[in-house]
Amino acid sequence: MQHLTLNNGVTMPALGFGVFQTPPDITEQAVTSALETGYRLIDTAAAYANEREVGNAIRNSGLARDEVFIETKVWISDYGYDKTLHAFEKSAGKLGVDTIDLFILHQALPGRFDLTTEAYRALEALLADGKVRAIGVSNFMPDHLDALLKQATVVPAVNQVEVHPYFTQPAVQAANAAHGILTQAWSPIGGITSYRGTGTSTFDDPAITAIATAHGRTPAQIMLRWHLQEGRNAIPKSVRPQRIAENFDVFDFQLTPAELEAIDALDTGTRGGPEPEAITLEAFGRDIPEA
Repeated sequence: MQHLTLNNGVTMPALGFGVFQTPPDITEQAVTSALETGYRLIDTAAAYANEREVGNAIRNSGLARDEVFIETKVWISDYGYDKTLHAFEKSAGKLGVDTIDLFILHQALPGRFDLTTEAYRALEALLADGKVRAIGVSNFMPDHLDALLKQATVVPAVNQVEVHPYFTQPAVQAANAAHGILTQAWSPIGGITSYRGTGTSTFDDPAITAIATAHGRTPAQIMLRWHLQEGRNAIPKSVRPQRIAENFDVFDFQLTPAELEAIDALDTGTRGGPEPEAITLEAFGRDIPEA
């Protein structure tokens, strides 16, 4: 496993396992399979409603707590200083841990950025108190980062955003790099192009499949290798043990500079997820249960 060093000196695995849209009754089994395969970074979120099952799998794995890097996210409904402090307690309780390794804001709230900054101030307090080891954001665009950094005392360690060969967000990646923020890719193999796309998915792209054939690998493995070689963290998801294992088997080959450039050139500029500017409490707010 390769590791990446965050801007506060904390190290995290370069490849993680995500559980977005994984039903609670399947999550524990999927995370167990991932841990048995060798994954040591698990990414979840309060809004996924499966933190408890993630915690169960980690606790029952036989691994020491410090062997697994746990990342979760605060949902927008829990923004605001006191509410975000309580959001930590809810997430930590469901996960069954005292300390969360990486705690991040799930979205910016452009229309209520005051709540966003208050939520981030709570993250800074949790970091100072040793309840979290690193803090960050998700789906923040460059203007969101600029607005946050005008008031923040701690630069986010991570910005988790949609990045795959069809949507590389170069401006966001450049802004992250300029501030020393690690880009973490969600939907890193372009799964969103399969279940929300209207055209070719990344898995069927001729350029990617040609590179996969040349290396005797799957398209997913090629895309994950692309992320790793370009310095990003990636968190693929699956519920199938064979696919979970295949996605982890990406540390023993190299893509050439020409192959990396060919994948970079596939960017369409078309976002698969919701527009960050469209995130509002009215449209996306939901209560996060206490337990």
